[in-house]
Amino acid sequence: MCGISGFADFSQKTTIGHLQKMNRILAHRGPDGEGYGMYDYNNAKIGLGHRRLSIIDLTEAGSQPQTFGSLHITFNGEVYNYAEIKMELEAKGHQFQSHSDTEVILHSYAEWGAEAIHKFIGMFAFVIFDEAKGEIFACRDRPGVKPFFYYWHNNLFLFASELKAIMQHPDFPKDINIDAAAAYMQYGYVPTPHCIFNNTHKLKPGHYLKLSLQSRQIEIKQYWNIYDAYNKPPLKIDFEEAKQETEKLLTNAFQYRMVSDVPVGVFLSGGFDSSCVTALLQKNSTEKIKTFTIGVPDAGLNEAPYAKDIAARLGTDHTEYYCTEKEALEIVPNLPFFYDEPFADSSAIPTTLVSRIARQKVTVALSADAGDEVFAGYNRYDYVMKYGKQLQKIPSIVRKSTAAVMNVIPANSIPVLNKKYLFHSRYEKVKALLKNPSEQNILLSLTRQMDQAEIAVLFKSGINVLSSGFDSLELKNEYRSTLAYIMAIDYQTYLLDDILQKVDRATMSVSLEGREPFLDHRVIEWAAQLPMDYKYNKGNKKYILKEIVHQYLPREMMDRPKMGFGIPIAAWLQNDLKQFVDTYFEESFILKQGIFNNNEIQRIKKSFYQGKIERAEKIWYILMFQMWYDKWINNA
Repeated sequence: MCGISGFADFSQKTTIGHLQKMNRILAHRGPDGEGYGMYDYNNAKIGLGHRRLSIIDLTEAGSQPQTFGSLHITFNGEVYNYAEIKMELEAKGHQFQSHSDTEVILHSYAEWGAEAIHKFIGMFAFVIFDEAKGEIFACRDRPGVKPFFYYWHNNLFLFASELKAIMQHPDFPKDINIDAAAAYMQYGYVPTPHCIFNNTHKLKPGHYLKLSLQSRQIEIKQYWNIYDAYNKPPLKIDFEEAKQETEKLLTNAFQYRMVSDVPVGVFLSGGFDSSCVTALLQKNSTEKIKTFTIGVPDAGLNEAPYAKDIAARLGTDHTEYYCTEKEALEIVPNLPFFYDEPFADSSAIPTTLVSRIARQKVTVALSADAGDEVFAGYNRYDYVMKYGKQLQKIPSIVRKSTAAVMNVIPANSIPVLNKKYLFHSRYEKVKALLKNPSEQNILLSLTRQMDQAEIAVLFKSGINVLSSGFDSLELKNEYRSTLAYIMAIDYQTYLLDDILQKVDRATMSVSLEGREPFLDHRVIEWAAQLPMDYKYNKGNKKYILKEIVHQYLPREMMDRPKMGFGIPIAAWLQNDLKQFVDTYFEESFILKQGIFNNNEIQRIKKSFYQGKIERAEKIWYILMFQMWYDKWINNA
């Protein structure tokens, strides 16, 4: 795991000093070394920067950028099956100078070109400057575990693992994309491929980019698509065989993530996903797996006792740490630096805390994300399955008439219910669903914090809706089901732009490599073809995964309500964080900023402090944007 940055400048003004400034702000991603490559190509200057976190081949031979013939690379990530690919290349006559996966990528590209990507099992974002072809080749892994930002405008191409590196270039204009800001206010993140700045983008997962240095044209191609798996007929396989094959595949994927020349551990929350990773790894290991858990008891976040029991049962080398609410709150002011694009998932705080604890003992930690998206684990899947079809069965005239009545009767005027937590926001969601109970609208209602009408009032200028993974129509009707549709969308939206961004920035903030074993592309390709009732069985979510785990952990230890990694945002905003709200919601700040409708900002704030605690999430979303804005626009 590392940090990469670089440029292709057709005005030829960018210097090594500029590249160093871009690269060095990523020092947390790679504290073990830095490297630079500067190249001239006809009418362009090319620069490749690298920050190194030594994981595989700890010698200088593993340093970057690396060169092979006319190819130069800077690479972030891991190719776990590099040893097998290396043997294949050696059989073709290739000779290697190191034991690094970076060198294997270079030789693979020399041998097979872009087709080499299909051989890689791993997480990666890399850029190759091909002098012979006069081309920049950039690639991102299939699910998007590793980030890749780029800017292309006015004959200047910039790229980096994090947006803050691009912002260091003197010719990068920090012009905010208001449509992207609006999307952030809805989802808590800016959806891929968009970015908070104009002319700046995220390379989509499963895609590669080519920049021709002769024509100055960018070409983007998709090399992997999750719908290729979902658009195949379900496997005709009995449950026991499916369970055995799933466990075999998971074991292989998990063991690949243990490939390292430095210590590796596992984040153990006590839930099914992390317990599955830990159980299968410990089963096949003669040494005790290192596991890590945190608890924040006074903030109501405490799965540590469950994790401790599981660790004892499996026999791991377990570390648990109880941090105070004060320690958690102290992370908040630092969030805008590490999350350098507006980001509102408050579980970034506990994720950062557990990363700090793990980093004291290991350099690599496995995080069990994506189990919910792959095996149907989210509570909202229950809501969709239980209530979605019921809503759709209600005659249109009845639904629309009821919604019209609800428009006249405000939520505040409904006795008893108006005192219940989140009633007001749920009231609005029900109205939206009654008007349009389509699968897409149900998903959006469960996902968005604000609808389009609220966004129109919040922003001063008109807003255009950005296209995103939510708009995909690629799932064929032949194999379509409500759950398949929602799970595929979640894999490309919430998982990509929320979960993976959260874990990448949190782990990298302490120079810890985070690995995602459930995001081995072979796992989703297999699971997508399993019969749906193997994943969601009569209301039992993650059915096949749970049955695998129950072979190693008793049901009475595991079967409890899903907790999640949440923190008490409403209480914090009313007390310890109120000073931040007062500062960043202040009228003069809003008016000078010129983005938001001040009256609406003040209305939301006032209603929250007068008792409408369901506004807490909106307050948090706005606060995170304001803190980001102050850090990177006002004070950068």
